[in-house]
Amino acid sequence: MTLLKPKKLRPGDLIGLIAPAGPVLPHTRIQSAVNYLEKMGYRVALGRHVEEQYGYLAGEDSNRLADLNDMLANTQVRMIMALRGGYGCMRLLEGINYRSLRRDPKIIVGFSDITALQLAFYRRTGLVSFAGPMAAVEFSDPPDPLTEEHFWKAVTTTHRLGLIPTPEPLTSLRPGRSEGTLLGGNLSLLASLVGTRFLPKLKNAILMLEEVDERPYRIDRMLTQLKLSGALKDLKGLVIGQFTQCETNDPTRPSLRCVEVLQDFTRAMDVPTLAGLCHGHVSRKVTLPWGVRARLETKTGRLEIMEAALIS
Repeated sequence: MTLLKPKKLRPGDLIGLIAPAGPVLPHTRIQSAVNYLEKMGYRVALGRHVEEQYGYLAGEDSNRLADLNDMLANTQVRMIMALRGGYGCMRLLEGINYRSLRRDPKIIVGFSDITALQLAFYRRTGLVSFAGPMAAVEFSDPPDPLTEEHFWKAVTTTHRLGLIPTPEPLTSLRPGRSEGTLLGGNLSLLASLVGTRFLPKLKNAILMLEEVDERPYRIDRMLTQLKLSGALKDLKGLVIGQFTQCETNDPTRPSLRCVEVLQDFTRAMDVPTLAGLCHGHVSRKVTLPWGVRARLETKTGRLEIMEAALIS
């Protein structure tokens, strides 16, 4: 696949903020995010519908999609950030104007439910995007220093990111060394995209997985679905991020622990695997560029980005 790389972010560039998934509550978090980005030296454009709510969605599909497509078509916007995740991005995939993105590649940032958009963008256009902070979550309060520093480095450099910071040593679950295309994101979204036109081919990929608020048996089911679908055939490696609040709270119900489910899965996959990356539903997170080449070494516990994600 030919990669589509956006231009790096420059001081004074326009950042578009959208709410493509769940509602942003309270609304004051939106203004806090705007204040932070403006303080960092950027201009900010808000989607017209970012304060709406339709049940568990940030407004009806047509309005959330309109905000996304407006930002994609706006040639002044150089980076689009999700205000928050939640659920709802999958409902937009068929209506996205992918041609706008091909004509004018932009930096796309988010994680969790935003995984659906990022994988669809990669499948349909080859766009390199960034799994990283969301404006009304990590940047509505003073951000974690590592989160902040690594994010701004990721979106403003045309050099390869190199070694991904690991405040805590990564754990080797399966030994080995491999190189491949770094892809992944939220496990629920990956499993939900199986069988659709929006899941990229994962052949020769290093797959990163994270999750939140799912019981071990549900994680087991999603991992098994991915494996049985054939989507993970010829995978090069695995990186396990944070699985936050993913243990059972009911001592009366027999259960495997989440770590045991992940260990069973990695044994079955038989590819080099590292666990414990600080990425996912945690305040301290590294930013990962989807679609570029990466190297995984379990002996040294290193994940290294081998290719520039942005152009000048």
